[in-house]
Amino acid sequence: MSEASEPKRSPLHAAHERSGAKLVPFAGWTMPIQYTGVIAEHRAVRNVAGLFDVSHMGELRVAGSGALAFLQRLTPNNVARLKPGRAHYSALLTPEGTYLDDLLVYRWTDDEYLLVVNAANQAKDLAWLESQVKGDVAVEDVSERYALLALQGPRAEEFLQPLTELELPSVRYYGFVHGEVAGLRAVVSRTGYTGEDGFEIFVAPEQAVELWETILAVGGGDGLCPVGLGARDTLRIEAAMALYGQEIDESTTPFEAGLDWTVKLAKGEFIGREVLIEQRQAGARRRLVGFNLVDRGIARQGHEVMKHGRAVGKVTSGTWSPTLERAIGMACVPLGESREGSKITIAVRKKLLEAEIVALPFYRRSKQEPATSG
Repeated sequence: MSEASEPKRSPLHAAHERSGAKLVPFAGWTMPIQYTGVIAEHRAVRNVAGLFDVSHMGELRVAGSGALAFLQRLTPNNVARLKPGRAHYSALLTPEGTYLDDLLVYRWTDDEYLLVVNAANQAKDLAWLESQVKGDVAVEDVSERYALLALQGPRAEEFLQPLTELELPSVRYYGFVHGEVAGLRAVVSRTGYTGEDGFEIFVAPEQAVELWETILAVGGGDGLCPVGLGARDTLRIEAAMALYGQEIDESTTPFEAGLDWTVKLAKGEFIGREVLIEQRQAGARRRLVGFNLVDRGIARQGHEVMKHGRAVGKVTSGTWSPTLERAIGMACVPLGESREGSKITIAVRKKLLEAEIVALPFYRRSKQEPATSG
């Protein structure tokens, strides 16, 4: 492997090695997939809390007097509704109304925003944004300025509060604050990718190890543990959170992915809007659904959904759910086959397994605020 193609290393790489993590290539990075085991880590997040390294995510800064109008045109959610200190989930869409990427938009100040994008799409996203710049707008890749930690689980606030003077209970879902954590300058955001309460913490890369070890020291005796990408995937599937390259891609629209709430057609023009208006009026021809496997087995991405002996759709994600203790998954199927309670058949290797379509998400924590909060 040439030097140019060497995977990037997180600022926490040495800490992961000391913790005995199993490290794997992921989106151009070397990242921990597990420490003690996926099931144990998953259950720790659901019952106590887990600490994730998500420093591979990309951060793009958009600033200038034209930044709001720029992002209104580039994304389907209504950026004008964001006040400084608020964030929302959105997308970069193609002119065909499909996904270049999904992302979080943070409104730093009136004229400055931070976009958190998927690592695998970072270069593509940056090039797309730069190609669309008009007027007083500056787009900058600032990923090297940040390490990103995610503390997720029902006791996340309890473990983090002793380390900061920030009033964490006052930080609403999809809100964020600037301050200090463990004496380090940080941005603390009440967001995450697990279906649990929790925080994502932006900190300077050179301070990431200190913060990582400090947080683990606070909660380690009560069951807080480091968590890898394996459990991150099983957690987000239970919560029916989309993953780029699986539930969403350049062939999928938000309406097909069940992400209608991210599209604000009434806000005015944005890239892909006309196609989405037509799809809203005509109705999407396919839809993302959840399913429980009735037969023994696990369906995975790419397995075909069968009806009357022919393929009608494909599984986007599938796993054994440690919380529900059954095999679950999501699939994109024709609208006529998407009714809750319908039976479908999934081709898994050389077997045809029966499954039942169920409502999404599979798991919802108690007192969860709506994902549309923003």
